[in-house]
Order: sequence, then structure tokens, then C-alpha cells
Amino acid sequence: MAPGHVAYGMRASYGMTYVTPDHITAWERGVAMPNLQELTALAGALWCAPGDLMGAPRTLREHRLARGMAPEDVAHAVGMSVGDYLRMEETGRWTGSAYQSTQLGKALQLSAPAMVTITGLEGELAALLEEAVSTRWQAHIRSVARLLSMEKRDLQDPLRIMHGEYQNLIARTLSRATGSATSGEEGKNYLDNIVQRFWECLGSR
Repeated sequence: MAPGHVAYGMRASYGMTYVTPDHITAWERGVAMPNLQELTALAGALWCAPGDLMGAPRTLREHRLARGMAPEDVAHAVGMSVGDYLRMEETGRWTGSAYQSTQLGKALQLSAPAMVTITGLEGELAALLEEAVSTRWQAHIRSVARLLSMEKRDLQDPLRIMHGEYQNLIARTLSRATGSATSGEEGKNYLDNIVQRFWECLGSR
């Protein structure tokens, strides 16, 4: 379908008389973004779901659009004013309470990694994981469980595995038989990607 065909479908079937082929082209190139109503109409014109037109959602707004929800619906679900919710979307900084965060996850059906990213907890999680792999991992189960609202028993295997992996890298660094520069770089890379590794270990259980 050419941009003109898509624009015509949106005008004819959804009453969006202002939509032109230029709108479609701008959306395709990422120069502009459709609002919820436009995204829904665009998906309808292309016979697909709104989420099919997006890459992997990263921001709060993108997750909402992928679910086809209006800001008012999400705000009501989490228990805050629409204005407060929209400000969090615009700034990219989630400041809701623990209860509101839980409701947000339910409303948008967020995975644990997406929830951590959206609520801005990735840095705190990374710091806790670094401490866990470099010291006694058992001492950090409670803190990680509280941060992620998870059961402690579900975190035991991932933290134990990661602790072993990191300690092996440190041992290689200290070994005279191994080039310390290379091993040290491996250790640094491990810490740089520690959150991603955590989700991998958690998902493999």
C-alpha cells in the first residue's frame, strides 16, 4: 500500500479528514508520531493491531500506545490525576508510589524488565547486583526482592549463578597464567551488563 492508500483508508473509515500521505510518510520515517486515535485508525487501515506497528516499547508512552489505552484509562487504573500521569509520560520520570507502580504494571501488562526501566529503578538494581556478585550474594536477596516485589526464593538461583560467574572472572584476573588486562576487561563488561544478565538468569529458571 502506498501512503496515499493508507491515508485514504483512515479518512474514509475513521473520519480523519485531515490525514494526508505526508502524515503517513512522516510516521514511517519517525519524523512525527501518531497520537492514540491516529495509531488506532492506522492499525485499522492496515488490518493489524496498534502494537504491531511499533518496535519493542521502551518508554511509558510507547507501552501505553502499544496497549491501545488512553491516558485517562491508565491514570484511573493507577489512581492518579490525568495531569500527573501525563507529566510523567512527558518527562520520562515515574514518581508513583509502590501501589501505583504495581497497578501500572497490571494495567499495561508490563514485564519485570520493562517495569524496572519505566520506573527508573535500573540503576538501583544494578548497584544491588554489583554488591551481590562481589560480596555475599545471600545478604542481598532481601533488598533485591523488595525492590522488584518478588519472592526471595525466586532470586536465590540467579544470584548464586551470577556470583559464581563474576568470582570466576576475578580469579582469572588474579591468576598469573591469564592476562590480567583481558580478564579485567571481562569483569568490567560483566558489571556493565549485569542487569541484562540478571534477567537472563531469572528467565532461565
